[in-house]
Amino acid sequence: MYKKTFIVFLTILLSGCFAKKKTTYSKNRTITVASSEEAVKIEKKREPKTDENPIAEEVIESALKFTGVRYRFGGTTKKGMDCSGLVYVALKENDIPFPRISHQMANEGKKVRVSEVQKGDLLFFKTHKRGKNINHVGLIVEVDGDEIKFIHSTTSRGVIVSSLREGYWNSAFVKATRIL
Repeated sequence: MYKKTFIVFLTILLSGCFAKKKTTYSKNRTITVASSEEAVKIEKKREPKTDENPIAEEVIESALKFTGVRYRFGGTTKKGMDCSGLVYVALKENDIPFPRISHQMANEGKKVRVSEVQKGDLLFFKTHKRGKNINHVGLIVEVDGDEIKFIHSTTSRGVIVSSLREGYWNSAFVKATRIL
């Protein structure tokens, strides 16, 4: 009887350890969006843009049509889509040729500082703790002061709009590029 109880207890204990979702944090990240006073001062100095980029607006509109679509590795349709597939399709619908894979996308365009990003710029991330390559991309849909919102596809929630202020995305952030 005690042996069965012990085995059940041990099984529950061990299964709980494996079911826990791991959160990864990089120890050497120094990029911040909202918590640094310097970053806020930079944003306040930035003058609001009066001339919107019409091409960027079209690309963003194309991407937003996929909001809620579930994640599918390699997907490029409403049946399922991954992060680079979302950016690829949004650009392709607007006759802009671009690579299909996120780490190849990261080699295109002009690198820009986080304080200078605009709608239509791309954000690149490393989401694997041990990964050496960029493996995630998002398209900026809104810049409101020090908050940067981007659309992307996640394995858990599909195509969504997130904020770079969120701890996970802020810590995984690598760089931003301008392609439009």
